[in-house]
Amino acid sequence: MTRRFTTLAVSAAIAGGVLFSAIPAQAAPVAEQGSVSVRGPITCNISKMRQQVASHKSKAAKLDNLGYHKSAAKERAKARAIQARIQQCQDADNDAPGPIGG
Repeated sequence: MTRRFTTLAVSAAIAGGVLFSAIPAQAAPVAEQGSVSVRGPITCNISKMRQQVASHKSKAAKLDNLGYHKSAAKERAKARAIQARIQQCQDADNDAPGPIGG
């Protein structure tokens, strides 16, 4: 009798665990295979981005002169991030295929 009760209790616990783990999986939204998120054309204003890089670099130099080295490092990191974005934009322009049939 004790063995049956233990087996029944373990079976109920396993079944409950399966139910609790299956509900969140079913509640999660499923992305369709053909769905594509398009936000519109991405434009890069490279001249404005270069001005931002120069601004961050000059601010970093000023902060370094004042002794705020950590803040200067953050400004240099911002400048590097914008510079990397400029490079990505230029690479995308260079690697973009031409017009179809042209």
